[in-house]
Amino acid sequence: MMTAATDEKLIGRREGQVGHLIFNNPAKLNAVSLDMWLAAHKVLEGFAGDPEIRVVVVSGTGGKAFVSGADISKFESERASEEAAAKYNATSLKVYEALYHFAKPTIARITGYCIGGGMNLAACCDLRFCNEAAKFGIPAGKLGLGYGYAPIRRAAEIIGLSRTMEMIYTARQFTATEAYAIGLVNRVTSDAELEAAVAETCALIAGNAPMTIALAKASAREIGKPDQARDLDKLAAMAKACFDSADYIEGRNAFMEKRKPNFQGK
Repeated sequence: MMTAATDEKLIGRREGQVGHLIFNNPAKLNAVSLDMWLAAHKVLEGFAGDPEIRVVVVSGTGGKAFVSGADISKFESERASEEAAAKYNATSLKVYEALYHFAKPTIARITGYCIGGGMNLAACCDLRFCNEAAKFGIPAGKLGLGYGYAPIRRAAEIIGLSRTMEMIYTARQFTATEAYAIGLVNRVTSDAELEAAVAETCALIAGNAPMTIALAKASAREIGKPDQARDLDKLAAMAKACFDSADYIEGRNAFMEKRKPNFQGK
């Protein structure tokens, strides 16, 4: 186990091939301060440069919330002026973008409320698993907040534009059952089964060829771009690299020998 964060309200650690980014402010339903955003970005940078990490899990402590958005109690000190608000928004945006474009698979492990900024954070992940008590919502309309292009696009990529508009227009909370029905989450489990379900999926991902997984992730992000902006040459080069890799040879040999492959990512 390796601890990678210094802010006690934001924990980063590696367990084997899995990196964990943990929001640890349960007294405030894991609301996020500027310091927490700064620490989160540092952790993601560390995870990106760690070749041992094959997948990253994002979660919140306390069981009552994944992430509930910004820490309103910090507004007076962190967002009182236009300059301070701009700094906070730019810092949180860096984390959202870093997570969305993270080259390795990411999983949001959601317990309880996943609201506002929490929804945005979860939508930046590739997969979302939640407990039966989870609630999802975008309350911007009730607060007069601007919920702009990037978070709407990310949500629409997952559940479609019509469902995204419903969430924003109504500002109501969706249950875990509703979230699964519209494709927002990949799996709903009991509290007791959630950690095991995420761990099992992490193990399956970590056991597969990293270069193949990286190509799939890169392709998914290109899909979200306009046709003229897509870098298909990059994807073709990544595909060729897969076929030229030692992992491709290992995969074929393992299949023929009826054994589990040992992929090295090269």
